[in-house]
Amino acid sequence: MEFPHAQVASLMRIAPRPPLMFVRGEGSWLIDQTGKRYLDFIQGWAVNCLGHNPPAIRQALAAQADTLINPSPAFYNAPALQLAALLTAHSCFNRVFFANTGAEANEGAIKLARKYGRLHRGGAYKIITFEHGFHGRTLATMSASGKPGWDRLFAPQVPGFPKARLNDLDSVAALIDAETVAVMLEPIQGEGGVLPASAEFLRALRHLTTERGLLLIVDEVQTGMGRTGRLFAHQHADIAPDIMTLGKGIGGGVPLSALLAQESVCCFEPGDQGGTYNGNPLMTAVGVAVLETLLAPGFLAEVAALGAHLEMALNALAQRHQLPGERGVGLLRALLLDTDRGPAIVDAARDLGPTGLLLNAPRPNLLRFMPALNIGRDDIDWMIELLDPLLATVGR
Repeated sequence: MEFPHAQVASLMRIAPRPPLMFVRGEGSWLIDQTGKRYLDFIQGWAVNCLGHNPPAIRQALAAQADTLINPSPAFYNAPALQLAALLTAHSCFNRVFFANTGAEANEGAIKLARKYGRLHRGGAYKIITFEHGFHGRTLATMSASGKPGWDRLFAPQVPGFPKARLNDLDSVAALIDAETVAVMLEPIQGEGGVLPASAEFLRALRHLTTERGLLLIVDEVQTGMGRTGRLFAHQHADIAPDIMTLGKGIGGGVPLSALLAQESVCCFEPGDQGGTYNGNPLMTAVGVAVLETLLAPGFLAEVAALGAHLEMALNALAQRHQLPGERGVGLLRALLLDTDRGPAIVDAARDLGPTGLLLNAPRPNLLRFMPALNIGRDDIDWMIELLDPLLATVGR
């Protein structure tokens, strides 16, 4: 199969895509139109939590497509009810709203918090978010994000998102006023460069928000669904947020997300929130298959063990090449570089032959690793073997 150059012009240019086309996926591997194989440590930006084309997802899609695809969200369907029950049974939340993308779930969280503020806090609407945070690409979620430069894109911004500094409780407290209704953060800022909120900070933030009558919203679009070795990353700090959002891994590769909330916060009325495809049985059947896989005995413990293996291997690389180090939790990790050569390493890794390596550099001075949660140790070791010589040569 040749690369269809003539058809490329039909797509809007929203990313600098390389001239290759993937045609098949198998676990931790992608295969392009020439038959070249690539070891994938991006997995759709942590979307494919069980790898490419896992049997559980293929079987769920085939079985559900044979019976019912989308009766409309105006009616109940069995997979949506089953997935909602599983999520509430294994979390501190009582209610679930299903959507299609992480940004849509976060938009819903913002709307829910603002309505709560109107009903219970005299019209309070401000949601404190964090520098370097990332919550999506809708106008509201871009405004909530703290990504540098986004304050000038698609202006004017949606107001009401003052920015605090991660792991700095005083910076949060200084922003609270009579118009504040909530604090929203990622337990680990993925796009910000894999910056974890410490357990101590999360516990102090939960205490502060409770003391001041504010909602605590955790954006677990990237960190949730087992990515850190616990089902949800906030569980490492043993806290109970008021609202949580999920995306990416919950669908294992299909468009599915969720907004979860405690009963005391659920103030939507019919007509306040919706969506044509939301909670359709085809996608929620996949969500059930993914969550049941993650909840199987020993699965999350193995994710934690694989994370420790990757951590040790990255630290060894850092020492060997005199790099600043690594950071992260579970299978969401970053290798810190000595210069801004991350993008060059990403390109060189992809172009390796005969086997390519797919990496990501959300910041130019680091590489991010988001492999499948069921990746083999041999594949982790192979990634290290491929990356090692690149660190010694590219950009040096």
